[in-house]
Amino acid sequence: MTTLFFDMDGTLIDSAVGITRCVEYALVKMGLPVPAESELRRWIGPALRTSFGPLLNDPVRVEEAVLHYRDRFEAQGWSEHEIYAGISETIESLHAAGHRLAVVTAKNEPHARKIVEHLPFGHRFVDVVGATPDGRISHKDQLIAEALQRFGIAADECWMIGDRRMDIEGARHHGMRNVGVLWGFGGEAELREAGALHLATTPEELPRLLAA
Repeated sequence: MTTLFFDMDGTLIDSAVGITRCVEYALVKMGLPVPAESELRRWIGPALRTSFGPLLNDPVRVEEAVLHYRDRFEAQGWSEHEIYAGISETIESLHAAGHRLAVVTAKNEPHARKIVEHLPFGHRFVDVVGATPDGRISHKDQLIAEALQRFGIAADECWMIGDRRMDIEGARHHGMRNVGVLWGFGGEAELREAGALHLATTPEELPRLLAA
């Protein structure tokens, strides 16, 4: 049985609206200027503290910003997303083919579980591995390590599927096969530079690539 680890934002769902509005909310609460939309979109993918850190340069203020972000996310940000066209059918197809599916995301794990529970294909994932609220586990290599430990499996039994360099770099850190997806937020240049083993233009391509 092959285990497939799916990133969430930019892979399963287009969560740009929810994430950018929550970042904007946190920045306003902190009395900081809100950058352009193109700049806000760079916050999609990395751990929150990774993004807030260089901007605030103060661990205490970083934690305050994270709490503001979570306040809005828990109230409404979690539901501000769209499912990518074709991903539902692809998840069903991969499940039917006998793959074991899980979500591995830098999102706070309670938030990620809430989202997955509301996805029409969410029941196909046997577990959701996300960041700890205190940030102790938040980077993709740490999250993959946690997932491997929970399942009690080796990295060569798995694939990591995601749209950002963090997904590819995290997979390569563990010697794991990977697919970079081009319908998310990273783009081809970023994924190739990170060393993606395969690139998928659409969700429908995933079963073929994973069977290679």
